[in-house]
Amino acid sequence: MGNKLDTDTPIYIKVSTKDNTAIIVNSGGLTKGAKFSCGLALNERIPEGHKVALCNIAAEEEIIRYGEVIGYAKDHIKKGSWIRESLVDMPSPPGLDNLPFSTNLVDVSPLEEGFTFLGYRNSDGSVGTKNILGITTSVQCVVGVLEYAVKRIKEDLLPRFPNVDDVVALNHNYGCGVAINAPDATIPIRTIQNLAKHPNFGGEVMIIGLGCEKLIPQRLNDGEDNDNILTLQNESGFVNMVQSIINMAEERLDKLDKRKREVCSVSDLVIGVQCGGSDAFSGVTANPALGFATDLLVRAGATVLFSEVTEVRDAVHLLTPRAATKEVGDSLIREMKWYDNYLNKGQADRSANPSPGNKRGGLSNVVEKSLGSIVKSGTLPITDVLAPGEKVKKKGLTFAATPASDFVCGTLQLASGIHLQVFTTGRGTPYNLPIAPVLKVSTRNTLQEQWHDLIDINAGKIANGEATIEEIGWEIFKDILEVASGTKKTWADKWGIHNDLALFNPSPVT
Repeated sequence: MGNKLDTDTPIYIKVSTKDNTAIIVNSGGLTKGAKFSCGLALNERIPEGHKVALCNIAAEEEIIRYGEVIGYAKDHIKKGSWIRESLVDMPSPPGLDNLPFSTNLVDVSPLEEGFTFLGYRNSDGSVGTKNILGITTSVQCVVGVLEYAVKRIKEDLLPRFPNVDDVVALNHNYGCGVAINAPDATIPIRTIQNLAKHPNFGGEVMIIGLGCEKLIPQRLNDGEDNDNILTLQNESGFVNMVQSIINMAEERLDKLDKRKREVCSVSDLVIGVQCGGSDAFSGVTANPALGFATDLLVRAGATVLFSEVTEVRDAVHLLTPRAATKEVGDSLIREMKWYDNYLNKGQADRSANPSPGNKRGGLSNVVEKSLGSIVKSGTLPITDVLAPGEKVKKKGLTFAATPASDFVCGTLQLASGIHLQVFTTGRGTPYNLPIAPVLKVSTRNTLQEQWHDLIDINAGKIANGEATIEEIGWEIFKDILEVASGTKKTWADKWGIHNDLALFNPSPVT
């Protein structure tokens, strides 16, 4: 373990030797006059996680954190002063046309130990980490009936099938009243298609449709026979609708109940990484530890998805050198440009991110947030890029393009096939996914203490020297294997809480 620092002693964290700013570590912040061991004294109170000027910074001079420019001083900032958001002008985003590709590629050395987990082997060769009956909807109109039926299934049927973990309705607000043939409609449609075939469903597809929707259920069924589809407009009344859903579910529950866990290689895992409710500690505690775990997973043969385009865009110049091939680099730029155009259409600018909570946690702008966010991706080459909602195609580290919204990102990563998501947070969120567990990692000790029954791993110990990045990284890696094996539950799964699925639909609503 690391050497724990005295929490009564003023502490700051400076990431790079180039930095002219650092963040305050002490819980509750520090008062005016607080003096660090290096001799730096504060000339005003600075909250926990917020930035202190390590030297005098002249007006229009660069403000540097992570060894990168996060902004320019609007006015002269004195040494020992609080670098508030209002004092920082945001720099322009990196251009996308002349970025270096494949200039910083690290060899992927396999782990010496062959790590395994207990999973459910599917007939198509994929592996599940849960045993769930997933019921897909083709249109929002059927949700009320399906929810009623699912309640009955859980109460009356599920106790008879002890090997089945849950019954989940894949509800969404798509399917009708939409421009179904618009070019960008491919995003929500392929998302629903891929969700219906998630590996945790064991190949048992079940689709509930209405009968007059634009997204016909057959599009979600690979054009196969209609035994997997129930159309409510063909049923005679509410009671028959519900009973037909129950009968259809019972057939599939019987098959799922026969699934057994077996030893599987870590190379069968697809892990998503995401951050939400971020703060200034995210980029120095939880995200670096998760990045270390990401490298371990990739070295073990697994697939790891990192996402959130708006939290990558301002640090993309640090990612393209890690593109394994020119094709990967071109695909990364393609997704950045697509999202730039998407935001421009909506007349949204980069200042829409970070959120007010992020700012209260010490993040001044999206540049600083991005530099801390990309650390989750580790250090190894990026082997593939996915458009929103696309299924995983390759092993290794993949950039899966998604919005930064927790719920939308989570839904799209599920469609891509993640078995589990590791979610770092500094401000805290009870967010969870209905299909795959979410392992929460706190960036600071105070959040772990406040949310002791929601946070699974505390990376805040890194800030005060109680643990190292590597130690927390290994803890994350080993917890992933336990949760994937079903031998350990995340706090959110223990409480049975989850967020609704949220489709990304950039096409028009009619």
